[in-house]
Amino acid sequence: MHKSDTAVSETGGAQALPEAVRALAEADFGAVAARFTAAGFAVTQPADGILTIKATAGEGASQRASVLVSVGVHGDETGPIEVVAYLLDALSHQAGQLQADLMLCVGNIDAIRAGKRFIDADLNRMFRAERGTLAGTAEAARADVMMAATAAFFADAGPQRWHLDLHTAIRPSVYPTFAIVPELIEDGARRGLIDWLGRAGIGAIIMNPASAGTYSYYSSEHHGAAGTTVELGRIGTLGQNDIGQFAAASAALDALLRGASAPEAKQQPHVFNTAQQIIKLSDGFRMAFGRDTQNFTALPQGAEIARDGDKVYTVQHAEELVVFPNPDVRVGLRAGLMVVRVS
Repeated sequence: MHKSDTAVSETGGAQALPEAVRALAEADFGAVAARFTAAGFAVTQPADGILTIKATAGEGASQRASVLVSVGVHGDETGPIEVVAYLLDALSHQAGQLQADLMLCVGNIDAIRAGKRFIDADLNRMFRAERGTLAGTAEAARADVMMAATAAFFADAGPQRWHLDLHTAIRPSVYPTFAIVPELIEDGARRGLIDWLGRAGIGAIIMNPASAGTYSYYSSEHHGAAGTTVELGRIGTLGQNDIGQFAAASAALDALLRGASAPEAKQQPHVFNTAQQIIKLSDGFRMAFGRDTQNFTALPQGAEIARDGDKVYTVQHAEELVVFPNPDVRVGLRAGLMVVRVS
């Protein structure tokens, strides 16, 4: 362990990071790559922070699921880094049990190193062709690298394609765990994904009809993956996350990679449809509620959501719930999502 391998707490103290966590946070795949290589897998690192592990040609190789797991797309969302670090380290010591082709992507490496959400702009809005004034940002360049690696990974993949983009939420939520699922995913794959999310302990699922430039929507739209953005709980400091809150998701992911069945869901997640996306049109944008508003806070029909000059957003259904309210996004981006429960 090096002197720099520490996590600094808000009170100024420090604690040593476990080696597996330090390695993944720094996109150091050396140890796990060596173990999977020794077990006979084709292992590559096509770019900084990206690792692929594939079965070599042989019986059943073409029938394996192709699973993309991404963490750290927002640099301050460290819980999933810890979860995947421990899981990958343990699996690498039993490398022969990996029953899926795997791509692991550590998203915004520079932001993770800086302990920040992003460097120039939100990386999870860059997976689109049109980026406007954000085209020259560090995150736009990083998204290009990630998209190229994703295209290469899925180019020769079979029909079972997954993308689990793991996050943690900034604000409290009525549902501590929830996921965003693109509506365009093929029916059978979508049912399989929703079943897996239930087994992973996800409490709510939002069906999303349109891209907001996110990584998981990109992989679903362009590469036929059953992709989802998964919010696993609250944001925390690297090395100091309560790993227990991620136990169900970790077990479900481990089972997926080993080709096993995850434990049955204790209860099925509630499903929501997107009612409207709240777009920030100018710097005059104002939301009608405070910054401490929880995700999935319910608002009645007719209630004001936000106003932006002459544009006033109001609740159109008997009840809509607000998710991801953030008036501080850049002009032109989504400042909130309004959803309605359907099951």
